[in-house]
Amino acid sequence: MKKMTNWRWWICGLLFVATTVNYLDRQVLSLTAKEFIYPDFHWTDADYGNITAYFSIFYAICMLFAGKFVDWMGTKKGYLWAIGIWSGAACLHAACAVGTQYIHGLDSLEAMRALETGSDIAIAVASTGVLMFLVCRALLALGEAGNFPAAIKVTAEYFPKKDRAYATSIFNSGASVGALAAPLIIPPLAASFGWEWSFIIIGALGFLWMAFFVQWYDKPEASSHVNKEELEYINQDYMEESQAKTSEAHAEKQVSLLESFRYKQTWAFITGKFFTDGVWWFFLFWAPGYFQDVYGYTASSGTGMMLIMTLYLIVTVVSIYACKLPTYYVDKMGMEPYSGRMKSMFLYALLPLLCLLAQPLGAYSAWWPAIIIGLVGAGHQSWSANLFSTIGDMFPKSAIATITGVGGMAGGIGSFIINKYSGQLFDYADGQGAAFSFMGFEGKPAAYMIVFCICAVAYILAWCIMKSLVPKYKKIEL
Repeated sequence: MKKMTNWRWWICGLLFVATTVNYLDRQVLSLTAKEFIYPDFHWTDADYGNITAYFSIFYAICMLFAGKFVDWMGTKKGYLWAIGIWSGAACLHAACAVGTQYIHGLDSLEAMRALETGSDIAIAVASTGVLMFLVCRALLALGEAGNFPAAIKVTAEYFPKKDRAYATSIFNSGASVGALAAPLIIPPLAASFGWEWSFIIIGALGFLWMAFFVQWYDKPEASSHVNKEELEYINQDYMEESQAKTSEAHAEKQVSLLESFRYKQTWAFITGKFFTDGVWWFFLFWAPGYFQDVYGYTASSGTGMMLIMTLYLIVTVVSIYACKLPTYYVDKMGMEPYSGRMKSMFLYALLPLLCLLAQPLGAYSAWWPAIIIGLVGAGHQSWSANLFSTIGDMFPKSAIATITGVGGMAGGIGSFIINKYSGQLFDYADGQGAAFSFMGFEGKPAAYMIVFCICAVAYILAWCIMKSLVPKYKKIEL
């Protein structure tokens, strides 16, 4: 028998790189904000919270239509449009300082930085800077919203159901790897060349990826790199259909956005995203600031870089191995994919409970919160990979990107809420000092403890609601 090719894993590798670049672009702001951008624009935590929050809501709105756009344009064109837009937007952030200086008639970045904090001109500069960054973040959200709908669609095209969660975990780990590499790359770039160049250099990576995707990607039945044996393996869940039609070029009924809300399965996915995406985005956007605010380690300091790197190293390694759990339940214990996935997701939902220990153990060392947040992040990534895969379990391929977009919208709304109000909470707690307390902590540490408690229970709550909506596997027939 002819040996099966493994082109699907090369394609998975492309998805991994795209997701890595996606999260590198997203992380530039969080790793340069406190140390470099705050002083230039005279920002507060509320300003930064508004930027991250509105990025989330922009992302949510774009996600609502991104899936439909990818279904309409096709995977290849849709993905190229997405990464082209977000890469251009990432580079555009570098112009925010120049634009703000021009609007306010300032000669240089040094002159802008030297303004008296709290003065009318400094407040005006801060507001203009926030607006400039919001425009760039809106464009970034527009492009980045297409990444996951397109990647999930590619995964459904190239992998059978039993392998999708593992394949998704691999490309989804690009989020962790991007976040892992970011503290080692971005702060040194900002310190050496200025924060503007960190946006430009990281943003340009997306254009390089596009060249490889154009050359490498085709649907499996049209790819010269996929032999008959691999195609049969890919289509094993649809063998009867494949034998009748030999490919997936036949027309499938599309599901409209409004129609998608008729299904409990859609609402289960919405629930899983709404309650949990904000946890991941909170740590993504605020972890560097947390280590600076509470422990005094800036993003460009050696200890600061190692804390963030350790955090995301744990996320990356643990999540890849944890995502093998559904495969064990399906292959070794004979469970059908949805049941195996939900059982695994319950176990993943227990990890975020460790958030409750992050602040108390942080009294001994900042390394404890780094380790705990890393384990929480690993739980999220494992949860997220399997949550995405439930769409492929229950919906036909023609609807996958659309449902992914709807869920992404819900996740963006949840992220908007936690980021916006976290920024306001941190400023308020900082202003109150010892007068603001929670569970034995005062000031900003107390505020962080409040948010950590919310993060701790989010996954268990989401799992219970999802299980009540879809207690057993039921495939949607359009």
